[in-house]
Amino acid sequence: METESLSLDIISTLPDNIIESILSLMPIRDALRTSILSKRWQYCWQNMPKLEFTNDMVKGPYTCGCTHFRKCKSINAIFHVLLLHNGPTTIKLDWSGRELEMFPEFDQIINCLPSQNNMKELILSFRNGYYMLPLSFFSLQGLECLHLKNCGFEPPSTFNGFRRLRSLLFMNVVVSSAMLQRLLSNCPLLNEISLNGYQKCQFIARENKFTFVDLFRCAPLIENLDISKYYMKYLCTGGMPHKLSTSPTRLKYLFLDVCLMEQDEISSIICMIRSSPLLVKIVFMMYDNDKPPVRRTPNNFLDLENYSDLKLDHLETLEIEMFSNLAIEMEFVKLIMAKSAVLKKVQLDLSDNVCVDEELKMLRDLVQHPLPRASPSAKLIIQRPKTCL
Repeated sequence: METESLSLDIISTLPDNIIESILSLMPIRDALRTSILSKRWQYCWQNMPKLEFTNDMVKGPYTCGCTHFRKCKSINAIFHVLLLHNGPTTIKLDWSGRELEMFPEFDQIINCLPSQNNMKELILSFRNGYYMLPLSFFSLQGLECLHLKNCGFEPPSTFNGFRRLRSLLFMNVVVSSAMLQRLLSNCPLLNEISLNGYQKCQFIARENKFTFVDLFRCAPLIENLDISKYYMKYLCTGGMPHKLSTSPTRLKYLFLDVCLMEQDEISSIICMIRSSPLLVKIVFMMYDNDKPPVRRTPNNFLDLENYSDLKLDHLETLEIEMFSNLAIEMEFVKLIMAKSAVLKKVQLDLSDNVCVDEELKMLRDLVQHPLPRASPSAKLIIQRPKTCL
């Protein structure tokens, strides 16, 4: 009994910030239940720095008769928590239940958020359908981090961006190129941008008026850039110059879906790399557009002699996923290894279309003709797809 009392005393004497952090790691329904433990815990949940609402926060069967009840109980629970909470710094709404589609109710929830003056991070993730953000969303001027998945982004004409925003992640967000440019132009502190999508979205389908040149001009402080296939094809339209006039001099981490069979994409990635002297890590996901490789002309052939001005003095890691062992892919690896003095690792994850015989031939060629390395400690790692192991 004495040991149990001592354990209870230790728990009850934890600092408030530790208790609040522990509660933030629990499902919200369990965190609220801790209020019955003692007077010490009764109001701790009200200062949790993070609130995460999910479609399974209210338990019950998914029958027709219970759906309306569960929707009402869910919305009442969310409003109850927001009303009594002292103001979280992070709110995550992760809704995947098709049976509990509550877009009108979510509008009401977001209408309540502007009163949370200290809210810095908002994550809205929907798995079924697109949620059109209400006008009240665009008044959340305290945001520093914004993650949206399966949302429609159409701000009012009076919208002037999020002046404190530092991190922006769009996943399958319906947004026009003009709206995206307007957003990025009015977020002066942005240092992380991630534009991803599983399918062609409205941004891609419209006439091209926004390219990588414009993106870097809008976000000069960017340190982390992550661009998926459909955005990549759009932003690369027309290619890029030899070097950017407004260089991303702070860019350290570059994650791109790339097709080296496309001339515009080759010129774009070379321009980005040449214009980013502080790059630490490059990760490329190769994709195939069913076209033959680009012709080896003086404008696109990756010959080391054509890149005497390329220096990657800080690059430590190069990773290429879905590596198909095309000649131009190997030439790109050769170029990077020859220009990176502190490179530690080059990892090539082979595509499943590379057979074992082709892999063995590639390895023999690398043994007989090793790639030039500016960094003697650089390791070249070649991995087969996990499904083939």
